[in-house]
Amino acid sequence: MEELVDLIATDASASDVSDKIKDALMAKASARVDALKPNVASSVFTDEAPDEEEVSDEQPTEEDEE
Repeated sequence: MEELVDLIATDASASDVSDKIKDALMAKASARVDALKPNVASSVFTDEAPDEEEVSDEQPTEEDEE
């Protein structure tokens, strides 16, 4: 973050400042995704059976009735 302030203080180009901001945001997002991966993986890949049956939202068509 200090590098970003330095870029702004030294009148660096707007694209350099923008790139630095994007890099910082991507690093934060990546860290959060990495932190959440184990929890999501364990909840998705458990051996528990779902409590409810899936219900189709599709309406029957004429072909289904034949």
